[in-house]
Amino acid sequence: MSESKSQAEEYQEDSLSLTGSVAMGTGVMIGAGIFALTGQVAEQTGGLFPLAFLAAAIVAGFSAYSYIKMAQQYPSAGGIAMFLMKAYGKGTVTAGMALLMYFSMVINESLVARTFGTYTLQLFDATDNQFLVPALGVGLLVLAFIINILGNQFIGTFSTVTALIKIAGIVIFAAAGLWVSGLTFEGVGVSEKSSAGDFLSATALALLAYKGFTTITNSGSEIVNPEKNIGRSIMISLSICLVVYLLVAFAVAGNLSVSKIIESRDFALAEAARPAFGNGGIYFTAGLAIVATISGLIASTFAVSRMLAMLSEMNLVPHRHFGMPGSIQKHTLVYTVVFAITLTLLFDLSRIASLGAIFYIVMDMAVHWGVLTRVREEVQANRWIPIGALLLDAAILAAFVWMKATSDMLVIWVALGGIGFVFVGEKLFLTWNDEATNTRDRRYSPGRERNATPRK
Repeated sequence: MSESKSQAEEYQEDSLSLTGSVAMGTGVMIGAGIFALTGQVAEQTGGLFPLAFLAAAIVAGFSAYSYIKMAQQYPSAGGIAMFLMKAYGKGTVTAGMALLMYFSMVINESLVARTFGTYTLQLFDATDNQFLVPALGVGLLVLAFIINILGNQFIGTFSTVTALIKIAGIVIFAAAGLWVSGLTFEGVGVSEKSSAGDFLSATALALLAYKGFTTITNSGSEIVNPEKNIGRSIMISLSICLVVYLLVAFAVAGNLSVSKIIESRDFALAEAARPAFGNGGIYFTAGLAIVATISGLIASTFAVSRMLAMLSEMNLVPHRHFGMPGSIQKHTLVYTVVFAITLTLLFDLSRIASLGAIFYIVMDMAVHWGVLTRVREEVQANRWIPIGALLLDAAILAAFVWMKATSDMLVIWVALGGIGFVFVGEKLFLTWNDEATNTRDRRYSPGRERNATPRK
């Protein structure tokens, strides 16, 4: 089989429609954003948490500009990895930042997996059995792996159907919650946790609810008419999610006090459904969360495994088959699920979300800097929008790191250790790979073989 034919089969060009790519983007965002982060964001900034979701959407909108410009010029299955290589070349910065994005997405998968476990337990009298939360999360990750093997067409159809179900269900939840609340929002208002620093820190966390738009760029070569539809998919997905998030945030705030939201932060929507639906609200919301997290996880593993595959094909990360059959994409799918399972077993929701936020914002800043200083004219980008995105990222990252340094230093140490490990490891690997390639080229160079033994 020729290389071009193999690539076509593996990446299935034009296999994702505009609708399918929008469903994938919203699937990833809504799967993690509302159900996992509403309570976490409220814990950071108190009664201003709905505005934190709005602020995060503004930050995501500025960020999206750089990705859209790059995707229009370089549509690729590698997405962000390809963008970084075009800006920084094939080196440590590209490989390291791409891996930060990869790990932030894997962290997001473990966040969604644990959210699935948390809401599933609401259906049974087993909420105190914390062992079941990671166990159910692991089961969902295995299911996502199986479904991803079935191919792009099935994933696109499945994502579209589940996206419609969960968006319709969330709108029903929000409408009922707002109706019952009488449009009085007990959980909204300034509190002791509403300082500027707390709000910026909460915005950094809420940004995770929108970063799923980047998964669309990871399927760039598979989307129909990518030069136009990647940008459309990103903006439509962000707009849908902003409306949904604000509706839900105000519905939660209308039915729960800030203290109650924080107390039930891992399953805040289930608690907020009680006034409108009674005890049946638990089953309604938990069922909705199960659909949302399943579809979100499937869409995420689909995109992120392809990103790692592209890094492998670009020789920017080491790759071993370990005796597995099939293509590199199948191998990276296995690696992705294994990494996500490990994180699901080791960390709780709060720490998983914090690590994901730090890794993502650092990588995001690298993309904007690359667009601004290296490829701006080539991609025809406006100068001021990437500058604005950089300033916004820097502000929320600084506030978030400061908050974590004063409340949970372990997260900072793990984040610094992870970033250091990635960049040092990449530097060593790329150095070794270059030396091995040069040695091989010298060894098998026909010219050197002819001249190896001088004539007498």
